[in-house]
Amino acid sequence: MKTVCMIPARLGSSRVKKKNLRLINGKPLISYIIDTVKQCDCFDEIYLNSEALIFKEIADQHSISFYKRPDEYATDQSTNDEFALDFIENISGEILIQILPTSPLISADEINAFVREMLRENYDTLISVENKQIACIYENEPVNYDKLKVNPPSQTMKPVQAYATVLMGWKYETFRNDMERYGSAYHGCDGRTGYFELRGLSTIDIDQEADFLLTEKIMMSQNSKVDREIEYYDDKSCEHVEVDVERILEKDGLRRNDLYNANREIINISEIINENGRSAPWSRRVIETESNSATILAQLPGEGNRRHYHPAWNEWWYIIEGEWEWEIEGEKKIVKKGDIVFMKKGRVHKITAVGKELAIRLAVSRADVAHVYPGESNV
Repeated sequence: MKTVCMIPARLGSSRVKKKNLRLINGKPLISYIIDTVKQCDCFDEIYLNSEALIFKEIADQHSISFYKRPDEYATDQSTNDEFALDFIENISGEILIQILPTSPLISADEINAFVREMLRENYDTLISVENKQIACIYENEPVNYDKLKVNPPSQTMKPVQAYATVLMGWKYETFRNDMERYGSAYHGCDGRTGYFELRGLSTIDIDQEADFLLTEKIMMSQNSKVDREIEYYDDKSCEHVEVDVERILEKDGLRRNDLYNANREIINISEIINENGRSAPWSRRVIETESNSATILAQLPGEGNRRHYHPAWNEWWYIIEGEWEWEIEGEKKIVKKGDIVFMKKGRVHKITAVGKELAIRLAVSRADVAHVYPGESNV
């Protein structure tokens, strides 16, 4: 199916003046999302959609297409439904993926995963959302808790999903039909509607001046050459904590990581291994929910993770192939294909691939679990 990316960008903005053209580190805001989208492998065409011809200059500079929308669809009163339908009626395609430039911290991997899910699940509408796993209220009434009962731990609460807005996907035909029948199509009317969770920096949307300043500081921090670890004041002064899974895996020697293609109804481990090969380390997340996460990790002999513990979460591993040396509280054991290893929270452990071939394991935990690394020599 022909998949078209459309980046909408008005010149005017009532809350942050000309925000799409405002510079961050010498580069206009709009350019960040264009550069990210060009890294994606899922689009047949990329369009910048605006009423202002200055954005055509930017589109030309980045070697993408430009669509000039009518002026009546570029006011504060015009709706997303209106300018999206105008685009659909004038640019041929079958799937429209709308990506807002006001969320410049989203990654190409997340965008690719979003499009893959829409195609794989045959959604008519796919909406990016952010989970709010905390007590939520609507019109002074509880949404996901009972105010007459003890407040549960936030990690056990049913999350409420809020629109992340940066990514929206529609089938052309369904969008047209919904607009004709209901006068709206943005939220998905007829057909199948899905919701794609985004996390962290990709959920930041520049709407107010404070949002812009926050995003600018984050970008400047990302460009800094100073690599700082998270630290806490306690009696174990040489410990440090890490929670960013992708960064943890990279520091453990896994440079090829697919963390955004999870939660397929059926998945075959052998096919995943064949896709990724046996000549270099890799990881593939297969389950990602609010309660647990499962990731396949493949490493060569001598490779493994760093010695660490999880202060508040148990985890377990299933050994798919090969052999691993499992060290727990200083005691070493060999685990091999078919073994299930349980790791109780608070216990210092380390696992290293041994033998003569690639070793593969399934690690089950949670994506936001803290990894505490004791001792400077083990960092």
